[in-house]
Amino acid sequence: MSALTEINFDGIIGPSHNYAGLSLGNIASSTNAGATAYPREAALQGITKMRHNLELGLAQGFLMPLDRPNSGWLEALGTNVAAAEPHLRAAAFSASSMWAANAATVSPAPDAPDGKCHLTVANLQTMPHRSHEWPGTLAQLQLAFADHEHFAVHAPVPSPFGDEGAANHMRLCSGHDAPGLEIFVYGKSGGPFPARQHIEASKAVARKHGLDEQSVIFAQQAEAAIAAGAFHNDVVAVANERVLFTHEQAFEQPDALYEAIRAKLPEAEIIIVPADRVSLADAIKSYLFNAQLVSLPDGGGMALILPSEARENEAVWAYLTDLVAGNGPIRRLCPVDVRQSMANGGGPACLRLRVVANPATVDPRFMATPEKLDAIARVVSEYWPESIDPDQLQDPALADLVRQARSCLLDVCRLAKLEG
Repeated sequence: MSALTEINFDGIIGPSHNYAGLSLGNIASSTNAGATAYPREAALQGITKMRHNLELGLAQGFLMPLDRPNSGWLEALGTNVAAAEPHLRAAAFSASSMWAANAATVSPAPDAPDGKCHLTVANLQTMPHRSHEWPGTLAQLQLAFADHEHFAVHAPVPSPFGDEGAANHMRLCSGHDAPGLEIFVYGKSGGPFPARQHIEASKAVARKHGLDEQSVIFAQQAEAAIAAGAFHNDVVAVANERVLFTHEQAFEQPDALYEAIRAKLPEAEIIIVPADRVSLADAIKSYLFNAQLVSLPDGGGMALILPSEARENEAVWAYLTDLVAGNGPIRRLCPVDVRQSMANGGGPACLRLRVVANPATVDPRFMATPEKLDAIARVVSEYWPESIDPDQLQDPALADLVRQARSCLLDVCRLAKLEG
């Protein structure tokens, strides 16, 4: 393993995981609102995915669930868990920090003039249930990446510019340890749904990270894609090293974007999935693009770590089968079961934050090993609620159970500093 490698930090799915339907524009979240969720099963599915990545030889990290219900946020609104209106109580209980792709935007050291990896925590202000995540996320990132020689962790972009983190950011490069081309994707309109990433937020992050303007592209997400349910760009496009894998209808001005990419990074390979093979609706339903596109360490090309729903969609799987049968860079398909996350609108790519770094420079408490994942799974199996119905959120006993479960996990991972 070279000194700089890509590490995927997966969000451990928290004990308050439930389906309250809080995310406007997220089709899965809205469709499953009110259904019974299974936090224990959800967290174990996420742990299994991390094990799978370790078995592929990939570097793997994790992030802790945040403190839920967020009593401090409710107090700032003049209420508490018992008295809050149902929509505010549900927002305080939300386990959405599990989708670590929204934790921050990351610029690796080769892209920055100071030679540090820069991380700017996302403000997530568009959605109330996510807007109160950033203080807990910032504290965690400051701990995990505390080595100031190698990392710079930044506070969020201020209001009113919404920033949703790495889910709207892609990086193309000849190799993870080489200087890259960073593509910031923003939205202007999404029909009935909000465009969550503001261009001013993207520009601010690029400035904070000190990026050279010649190595940055700002691209508009297609309004039709947002209106169809692609609330983040990573629902319709994903990049890895020199490869951009994208739906034909992902961007507002795709030809101009592809021309700019090729001008700045001639070795870039753009794989465009045509709408007549995979419709925008099928791409969003299956989360085909919300896959982890990874470089296999054995020199076996690239692999797509896909949700199992992609295999169950006839059009999607037919396209993917043809894709890997060709002589392109994507050679392997790895379906994984993250159905509990998918039902709330987050696939394999939503669950992870990509950080290019030397693993030795990261706080080891956040790095996964098989033994550590075993210990985490034991805590989950013992303390995570088996099921949560949204109506249960008003039960004080559930709040106590959720807090106890997280506290036990923090103890096992030696991260009690994150309590409260």
